[in-house]
Amino acid sequence: MSIFGKIKDAIFGKKKAPEPTPSTSAMPQMNTPSDPGFTPAATPAAVTITEVDVVAVLTEKAAGAGQDLNWRSSIVDLMKLLDLDSSLENRKELAAELGYTGDTGDSATMNIWLHKQVMRELAENGGIVPAELKD
Repeated sequence: MSIFGKIKDAIFGKKKAPEPTPSTSAMPQMNTPSDPGFTPAATPAAVTITEVDVVAVLTEKAAGAGQDLNWRSSIVDLMKLLDLDSSLENRKELAAELGYTGDTGDSATMNIWLHKQVMRELAENGGIVPAELKD
């Protein structure tokens, strides 16, 4: 799994696998309104997309972290808060995943970009993220 995928799962929670549905080939072919005992086929439930308040989730996690982490501006602290490896190697891998084109040797610049890009990606994936964390 990608590092961003791990970040997203840690904040949004892991999605459950969809329940298997009976195959239409297993259904009797004579299920028409004129047949005795007709029952209309069940329609699939509508998929609801729920947004996740990223700040609320992270604030709650930070309250129970047992240490003061500046997750609002530090990619290292954000990753620590989510119990992810925040090593330079992992941050470089995350930068590659997210399309960073700058110098990965300049870790300060890369870290600032990474934090903002992670917040933007979270917002694009259903997270509610305030503008000040994305800009």
